[in-house]
Amino acid sequence: MERAWRTLATTVLCAVGLQAAVDAQAAEYAQGIYVLGTRGPLAGVTPPPGFYFESETYYYSGNLGGNRVFQGGGVVAANVKLDFSANFATPIWVTPVEILGGNLGFSLTIPFGTPNVSAGAVLASPRIDRIIAGREHDAIFNVGDIYLASFVGWHAGNFHWSGTLLGVVPSGSFQNGQLSNIALNRPALDLSGALTYLDPELGYELSVVPGITFNWINPATQYLTGTEFHLEWSASKYLSKELSVGLVGYYYNQLTGDSGPGDRIGPFRGRVTSLGGQVGYTFKLGEIPVSTNVRFFREFDVRNRFTGTATYLSISAPLWVAPPKPVAEAKPLVTKN
Repeated sequence: MERAWRTLATTVLCAVGLQAAVDAQAAEYAQGIYVLGTRGPLAGVTPPPGFYFESETYYYSGNLGGNRVFQGGGVVAANVKLDFSANFATPIWVTPVEILGGNLGFSLTIPFGTPNVSAGAVLASPRIDRIIAGREHDAIFNVGDIYLASFVGWHAGNFHWSGTLLGVVPSGSFQNGQLSNIALNRPALDLSGALTYLDPELGYELSVVPGITFNWINPATQYLTGTEFHLEWSASKYLSKELSVGLVGYYYNQLTGDSGPGDRIGPFRGRVTSLGGQVGYTFKLGEIPVSTNVRFFREFDVRNRFTGTATYLSISAPLWVAPPKPVAEAKPLVTKN
């Protein structure tokens, strides 16, 4: 009898949740592989040839309430709340190789952390024993998918710009049927450009970073997330050589709907806009300049995604910088007597 009541409750919840799906359109897990807000002030500036390291600590808190549902890892859930803490460790190599006058560089990003996910109800799951009317909660620490990037950066006076090709390779840590997955398990390519205007005399900085993400199907769930557009920007003022403050923001819009045989809740398309502030400070550790930056974003105008706040702490430093090229000495003018 108890089992029959549980089955009936689950059936009712599924029906209600799937009916509400039209109000919960978004990418799988309601997240893109491109983490919004990662590129802020000085985004278009490529440093001199050398080796660098950057660490970004990321915290996001949001919810998908109002009886809206989402799908992730084959799980269809309603009234979902996400508290996500992660770190992105990135070694960077800027080579002396030049392409059309710009320096070629490469980077490798390894994310690790814990998505803390709770749901008011799990409406469907590959793990049948998890389909219950009560609240579900997952918080699993793991390593995320690997980000491989190649970029070329140029400079001309106060203008700095770059183009980046980013590829995402699944790490193998994804678990089907699990709400908490830092790895999204979908191969993807992201194309982006960045432009920065930096006036060192007046101390003004403006940056804009548009990009587009092309996703492949998640082989574990057979869910294909649509094509996504993202835009980040910053406007900062340097109060001193070391300290800057300013505004930051991002915009995201899913251009095409989701699909695939594993998609249970329709061709979801999400949108979000955010606005926030940033503080940057550079100090020296011995002879090594260390750049730090704190960014805070509050989301609004959200459609079919989590609504919340995002916070970043970025720390970057050079490990080794190539010495500048020696200036060729002028040859003496030789004249005939």
